[in-house]
Amino acid sequence: MAIQFSQNGEDELLASINTTPLVDVMLVLLIIFLITVPVVTHTVPVQLPSERNQPTQTRPQNINISVDADGNIYWSQEKLSGLADLQKRLLAVSTQQPQPEVHIFGDQNAHYQAVGEVLLASQRAGIQKVGFITQPVPGGN
Repeated sequence: MAIQFSQNGEDELLASINTTPLVDVMLVLLIIFLITVPVVTHTVPVQLPSERNQPTQTRPQNINISVDADGNIYWSQEKLSGLADLQKRLLAVSTQQPQPEVHIFGDQNAHYQAVGEVLLASQRAGIQKVGFITQPVPGGN
């Protein structure tokens, strides 16, 4: 609000708002947005993979490796003595033709390091196809 002085010396309040500064600020913001939006939306063109959910086809030659919450490693249902035993078995099956797929079942409460060590052992053995098996969300969302 502004104060307007009258001719008789009394101060009167002027109830109108001066909108000129507001319009000036809005025009400046509009110009800034018009200039910066093309710069922000410019990205490197890449081909992103599309999402696919395929049911797992369990074949006898697939290798199921499980890691429980305590970090124990299981080859199908058989508990392994450690990473050295896992590495030895993976090296033995990596020479088969066609090479079997390795499916890793990691417990929800397992440490990431334990699952990562299984993945590293598979990589060092030369396994080409490694997959993580998860529980589907109820309702498909």
